[in-house]
Amino acid sequence: MTKHYVTDVIGTAIGSVERVSTVWSRLDILQTIRVRWSIGRMNYLVTPGVYAVGKPDADSNIFISANFKLSFDHLRRALHGINAWILVLDTKGINVWCAAGKGTFGTKELVHRISEHHISQLVNHKKLILPQLGAVGVSAFEVKDQTGFKVIYGPVEARDIKPFVGTGMEATPAMRKINFTMIDRLKLIPVELSYGRYYLLLIPAIFFILSGLNIHGYSVDAAWQIGGISVLYLLVAYLSGCVITPMLLPWIPFRRFSVKGLIIGWILGGVVLYLTGSLLTIFEIISWLLMMGSLSSFLAMNFTGSSTFTSLSGVQKEMKLSLPLQIIATGIGIIGWIITRFI
Repeated sequence: MTKHYVTDVIGTAIGSVERVSTVWSRLDILQTIRVRWSIGRMNYLVTPGVYAVGKPDADSNIFISANFKLSFDHLRRALHGINAWILVLDTKGINVWCAAGKGTFGTKELVHRISEHHISQLVNHKKLILPQLGAVGVSAFEVKDQTGFKVIYGPVEARDIKPFVGTGMEATPAMRKINFTMIDRLKLIPVELSYGRYYLLLIPAIFFILSGLNIHGYSVDAAWQIGGISVLYLLVAYLSGCVITPMLLPWIPFRRFSVKGLIIGWILGGVVLYLTGSLLTIFEIISWLLMMGSLSSFLAMNFTGSSTFTSLSGVQKEMKLSLPLQIIATGIGIIGWIITRFI
């Protein structure tokens, strides 16, 4: 990836360091939109190392970032008007929160980068400012013991960095709180949608073709008629789990995401089946409710990895319980639907 965000190079006690812009270019915005849709997401990264913002000196603060470029971009934009250093860790192109959980945004990598890039020679102080969401992966005590640097956890949101620094690095309760608003959830929906884009083409195509089967052989007219509404049902189930459930997440009853998705899948499925049910038998309706509910439930459950509502142990427990039920319900629904083709 070309470093279009680098403006020039400055000389420092540790050698030449690239200085980066704190203003997003049109290319940055375009790339952000692309990565939000999971296009080139795994290659959207920054070379680990030291970067300069503004005109930093030996007394300037050092902010730690993951090398997922979107994380890096939000940090450098938040540092507009501030003279600072950015130390980028090698998180394999993963954002801070996820990398901390995986261990790549961790104590070992941070200690390695401090030594590798001679940070003790770059600045006169012994302070590092880390994003709060990376706390789970970093042991402040071990970092201090091995490097002499004190870890200070900054705010959750990069936009709060200026007031955080301005108050002597004292975070307010609001700066420590993760809100995960409607806007935050909407930003994640495109990625969730893109994960199943190939299945969204393949599975409806299979149902469309199978819809032409009947006791007399095969009917193209039936494929167009029944296949068309089959594609509609699958699309509704897909959107129920990937879009509607995340949007309404806080207001849907029950804690488990799989149950939330099931509820929305059945509500929207019930509506569309009511509007088109005159074309179906009762057995087809039951089969579709099983399939739509299960699909919506499964997709909604996948959103747990993108949310702040659950823990790793909770996700594992939910998947262990829900996944077999989703598979069984889907299987029964598919078998039931196929049988109705020959009744």
